[in-house]
Amino acid sequence: MTGVIEQETLFLADLGRRVRHARTVRGLSRKVLSQLSGLSERYIAQLEGGQGNVSIILLRRVANAMGVRLDDMITGDESQPDWPVIRDLLTQANPAQIAAAKDVLSGGNRRESAGAMRVALIGLRGAGKSTLGKLAAERLGWTFVELNAEIERENALSVPEIFAIYGQEGYRRLEQGALRRLTEHPGPLILATSGGIVAEPLTYDLLLQAFYTVWLRARPEEHMSRVREQGHLPTTGDHASAMQELRAVLASREPLYARAAAQVDTSNIPVPTMLDRLIGTIEARFGALTPDGAGSADAAAP
Repeated sequence: MTGVIEQETLFLADLGRRVRHARTVRGLSRKVLSQLSGLSERYIAQLEGGQGNVSIILLRRVANAMGVRLDDMITGDESQPDWPVIRDLLTQANPAQIAAAKDVLSGGNRRESAGAMRVALIGLRGAGKSTLGKLAAERLGWTFVELNAEIERENALSVPEIFAIYGQEGYRRLEQGALRRLTEHPGPLILATSGGIVAEPLTYDLLLQAFYTVWLRARPEEHMSRVREQGHLPTTGDHASAMQELRAVLASREPLYARAAAQVDTSNIPVPTMLDRLIGTIEARFGALTPDGAGSADAAAP
């Protein structure tokens, strides 16, 4: 608990320093800022001194009064003076310019990945990513990798152990590293990802660019049934509450899952039919595949 309090104290001190810096750079006295924001000079002095808790609404009023972004007040870094310029340029850029900038920042890996025969399966837990991914890889003669298993193999720790030692942020860092290494995998590959990978912007963008992503869709009721069958949820308990939470997660992630290059509906059909649909989707992208997994001459055409 002491460590948490120390981190919060440092955060408030840094926040106060950023507010003070923004005010002095703009040549505003505390009295003027008080008049512009409608807050007392005493409150502003306490804020700049890193004293006490801070209301996000009042901090927003201070930021608006100075004409600065609220996120700069919270996470700004004066050691990166070019960042505000880059951010503002990106907000004005068209899609082609943004794609070019991403390509430069990624070291040109996007061009190298354009024709690679790599498929990533995304979707909520219970969508069938591991089951269908493994079956599809066996039929096509491709390599199958489960991202969580790859992370465990690389770190000689289970996923729960990784979370316990490194936390959520540490796990996501290891996940991105494992994914980057898989983009260099030789030969055709089918990758089953975690359901939450779409919530990490950089990692998900890397996945979308380096893999042909397929969203395995299913109705919430089927997700719940499959997860229970897998033993990841108790067969008794507050089913209504669990279903409500699952629906909320699915609703929040649907716009992210929808960024996938293709979708395969796995609702109300047997596994062989699901597999045929997935194989058909892969072949539609890479062309007719030979028994060793190689595509036809025009397989890599976008």
